[in-house]
Amino acid sequence: MAVIQAVDLTKKYGDFIANDHINLSIEQGEITAIVGENGAGKTTLMNMFYGLQRPTGGELYIREKQVNFNSPLDAINQGLGMVHQHFKLVPSLTVFENIMLGVEINKKIKLAKNVRVNSPIINVRSEKDEVQKIIDAYKFELKADDIVENISIGAKQRVEILKMLYRNVDILILDEPTAVLTPQEVDELLLNMRELKKKGKTIILITHKLREVMDISDKVIVIRRGKVVGTKNTAETNPTELAAMMVGRDVILDVNREFKDLKSNRVAYKVTDISTETAPGKKCLDRISFEIREGEILGVAGVEGNGQSQLVSVLSGLMVATEGSVTLYDKDITNRWPERLRREGIGIIPEDRYAQGLCKDMTLGDNLISGYHQKKEFCRCGLLDKHNIAKNRDELIEQYDIRISDREGKVSQLSGGNAQKIIIAREFDSDPKVLIASQPTRGVDIGSIEFIHKKILELRNQNKAILLVSSELSEIMNLSDRIIVMYKGKIVGEVEGREADSSQLGLLMAGITPDGRKKAGEKN
Repeated sequence: MAVIQAVDLTKKYGDFIANDHINLSIEQGEITAIVGENGAGKTTLMNMFYGLQRPTGGELYIREKQVNFNSPLDAINQGLGMVHQHFKLVPSLTVFENIMLGVEINKKIKLAKNVRVNSPIINVRSEKDEVQKIIDAYKFELKADDIVENISIGAKQRVEILKMLYRNVDILILDEPTAVLTPQEVDELLLNMRELKKKGKTIILITHKLREVMDISDKVIVIRRGKVVGTKNTAETNPTELAAMMVGRDVILDVNREFKDLKSNRVAYKVTDISTETAPGKKCLDRISFEIREGEILGVAGVEGNGQSQLVSVLSGLMVATEGSVTLYDKDITNRWPERLRREGIGIIPEDRYAQGLCKDMTLGDNLISGYHQKKEFCRCGLLDKHNIAKNRDELIEQYDIRISDREGKVSQLSGGNAQKIIIAREFDSDPKVLIASQPTRGVDIGSIEFIHKKILELRNQNKAILLVSSELSEIMNLSDRIIVMYKGKIVGEVEGREADSSQLGLLMAGITPDGRKKAGEKN
């Protein structure tokens, strides 16, 4: 039985067609993956399913009944819930308080014999017990009274899912649920999805990660440029075929590169005994040292939360090193401001594109020169040259295949992958001596990942030095000439790229060193 049917569902923004006569059906009790490039129209379609946006045309049916949702509450009342890519939780509240927001259980007041009414006082014990019951029922690894700001990203994802399950939804939309999860958290989420399926839930998975699609889904619907271009039973397809359908051409899913000897042994970038603290006495980086030669990619592997973010923050001028030094071709650049680092020749792709790399309310043109706006071609006598900024924008949009509906528009109008391409275009076009790339393909579609990997290797072949920080182990292994592994703020191992294997790196990422196989920094 089809629990959701879309018939010629269309969504337009002015002249731009985000969804073009979409026809599809979602079967009850199945996990259906909807895949496509960033900007293909996946999230727009799901927002119409969930009542966040209204269709321009077409019809939507839930259990064969036509519906017209005016809000998410209408969708929830029909048993349909959505977990968004960017979490909507209150960090200072507990797990159970976040789940119960809007559906609180109030204490009863006895007015007379057999007469009880709700009071304005929340029954904390009942709420906590109710939430713990549903946590246990779905075998989610959570505690109801944990504070949300203290739990992992994967645990926050589970809280979002439980919010919907508590509201009795039996159709669950997950929008890019693994975009910010570690490999271990991804595995746990897939186990949770299987458990939900066993209990009869219907799941719609919006993603571009084809290995996860192949592992968890029953059916795959492919959307390209706002149209459904194919539907496949997962067992009858493969990642290569799906990638070609998504992009409209053959796609190289894995980088097939040769590890060549470096043209130069000259050290371009050197980090010596760098340490820093998140609070007095709380060291998050402990005497980190490495060097990168010209034409070399140094990968930094590790489970997220082991100091990689702080390392990038120190090297990009957002945190201060309490010890140690950083040099660029023997020039001391320790603790320089980001603007000064860029002038010295450091390109920076930040971990969080919206918090650190872009301004959503600025135009595409202005974002494409941010950090470089004082260059002569963009600024003369203290005034911005709008003509040259627009020319630069148009050239980079074409060169980096940034898909937009309005050249004069703002970054907030772009999909996540195209927003990431704005940063990639800006930093690569600056012709950096050293590139610090943190999570360069996070939340980016397959075609864009292939493009970004190609650009990184081109930069390497131009004899640039590159520091690559990524939670995607396959990305680190495919691109890096050397790999260092971080654990609890320290470097616990180094491996040559051509000799690296996932089991070896996995042990190091868990803090287990080759000698003695013990946790790094811990006593026997």
